[in-house]
Amino acid sequence: MSAAGREGKVAVYGMGYVGKAVAAVMLRAGFEVVGVDVSREKVEELNKGSVRYVEAEVREAIARGLREGAFKATVDGVEASRECRVKIITVPVYLGRDLQPDFSSFEAAVRAVGRGSEEGDLVIVESSVPPGTTLSLVKPALEEESGLEVEEQLLLAYSPERVYVGRAVKDIEERYPKVVAGVGPRSTGAAVKLYSKVAKRGVVVLSSPTAAELEKLAEGVYRDVNIALANELAKLAAALGVDYLEVREAANTQPYCHLHMPGVGVGGYCIPVYPRFLLYTAAKSGLELPLVEVARRVNLSMPAYTADLVDAVARRLRVEEPKVVILGLAFRGGVDDTRLSPTYDLLGALLKKGYEDVLVHDPYVERDAQLEALGVELVRGFGEALRGRDIVVVATDHPEYAGLTLSLLKSASGRERIGVVDGRLVVKDWRTPPPGVVYAAIGRPMVANL
Repeated sequence: MSAAGREGKVAVYGMGYVGKAVAAVMLRAGFEVVGVDVSREKVEELNKGSVRYVEAEVREAIARGLREGAFKATVDGVEASRECRVKIITVPVYLGRDLQPDFSSFEAAVRAVGRGSEEGDLVIVESSVPPGTTLSLVKPALEEESGLEVEEQLLLAYSPERVYVGRAVKDIEERYPKVVAGVGPRSTGAAVKLYSKVAKRGVVVLSSPTAAELEKLAEGVYRDVNIALANELAKLAAALGVDYLEVREAANTQPYCHLHMPGVGVGGYCIPVYPRFLLYTAAKSGLELPLVEVARRVNLSMPAYTADLVDAVARRLRVEEPKVVILGLAFRGGVDDTRLSPTYDLLGALLKKGYEDVLVHDPYVERDAQLEALGVELVRGFGEALRGRDIVVVATDHPEYAGLTLSLLKSASGRERIGVVDGRLVVKDWRTPPPGVVYAAIGRPMVANL
């Protein structure tokens, strides 16, 4: 393709939650976009106009791009690179079973980009990666595959995605400035010019890709550590007979205090993963990060802690073989994203304890292979899910659960006695349970009216 034909075209590698959002934003800014993914099924769906995404802005932008000939998807990453002047990589670095980074999918995308690159092209990495990856892996791989010298002939920058699925388009376009760091001044300038067209909050330029990589991980690890602190304080609040929410609200009126919410656990492919990247990088430098390690252990322990609360409620109810429903499979409210959801670990803990009749409700998730493999039913109807259940566990803060009351849950179950384990502190009338209800929570004392 001629140089003129490649101008104004962006290839986005990885059509997951981040990649689709990036593609949508680039389309909205007037670029033509080629979406690249290794999944033929996903590519075929996208080219047919089937865009599975919680945000209407993303679905609409890609659908409009298809109609107007501004968007297409492909499995051929090399050809996509040849077609486009700009290439943005969002393919994740996964964690292996040994909790070490697995660069294979990420590196494959980088090398495909390199094989199709021409002089003057711009390559941007948006994936969250261990610090040092852009310079130690991406740069040499691009040079090897393209035969071009990075910075002199091929431009390379790191610019971490900063999106919250459910509002990703707004995050990129309006909510946050874009962090950018090129391998040199030419690369930095090209990346700043690109993102200035989409980020209304402007661009924050860092001195090196490694600094930008660390900045991204620091955002997530800060939250992981803060959530671990919240979980520890919530346990203590329950033991002292007080409400963690009351304590948190008062504490956060002091401007230097930012206590987070406790919960069943931390999921998604960001916060649970970033500490592992930092620990991996620190170990290579001969350093230990004990605070980061302890926070991970605390948050990983919360599904088991929640299962223990279910045990405590079951004992108060004195119900043999209680039937349990877990409200929420997604790792957080308002989305269908189940990656590394703590609900899986909670379910595993309950099954291990001998709870044989457990089902899961989620209004956003249509089907789930992991639940199917376990023989656990996924129900989308709220009334159907609650009917005949002895214990209700709130695992996700979906907006549909925000107005839950103990009276409503008891009525929906149809049982004379029910137990409620509030893993997200969504129940408002917990202090005055109706007759036949036992209530326990992460961050509140147990209350019963039996």
